[in-house]
Amino acid sequence: MRQIVLDTETTGLDPKSGHRIIEIGCVELINRKLTGRHYHQYINPEREVDDGAIEVHGITNEFLVDKPIFSQVVDEFMTFCDGAELVIHNAPFDVGFIDAELKRLGSPRWQNVATHCGVLDTLALAREKHPGQKNNLDALCKRYFVDNSQRDLHGALLDAEILADVYLIMTGGQTDLLASNDASGEADQKQEASAVEPGAIRRLSAERASLNVVRANEQELDAHAAFLALLEKSGGKHFW
Repeated sequence: MRQIVLDTETTGLDPKSGHRIIEIGCVELINRKLTGRHYHQYINPEREVDDGAIEVHGITNEFLVDKPIFSQVVDEFMTFCDGAELVIHNAPFDVGFIDAELKRLGSPRWQNVATHCGVLDTLALAREKHPGQKNNLDALCKRYFVDNSQRDLHGALLDAEILADVYLIMTGGQTDLLASNDASGEADQKQEASAVEPGAIRRLSAERASLNVVRANEQELDAHAAFLALLEKSGGKHFW
């Protein structure tokens, strides 16, 4: 199973008002393990960034002047995501912006996100698991003890990396880095080989170390008997 944890930063809040994507950050999961592969790109939006947006992510118009426009990066970006399930916090926001960019290009190859990818919204998932509580990314980091100390400002790649950790913990998984290397592959094979079918009898090796049995001494036995006698005298019941 291939998943891409994705985040974007934008010039403003609404693509229908002409706001554009200025940063994309993605990290790859395969079988719920981080592979170390990522995609990261700043983008010239061909328009001004709102002051309110700059306060959130700190990405200025001057910084974006020499960055490529979306049409120059769309093939690399969409090829990286193609066929994967996108894991996004508040997915309608990011997907709405990506779809708006693709529609603006009118590319015959890349139609919209739903054509090429599945989508999992971690905000909706968090609201199901924690109804009535704050479920933004910072709140989830605090709830699941994920380090977000470097998140002074929003950043697409950093937020995607943090969300990957939150998602794996929230859904009961692990956060092992570089799990696609040979050592991890061997570990996975050993784990599969040691798996036991439900209901099957698992035989223990006769060569295993003997358990150390600690028996109660005479003083402890007398104290236990005295406690049971006291319990019966007070009307209590016991089964030993």
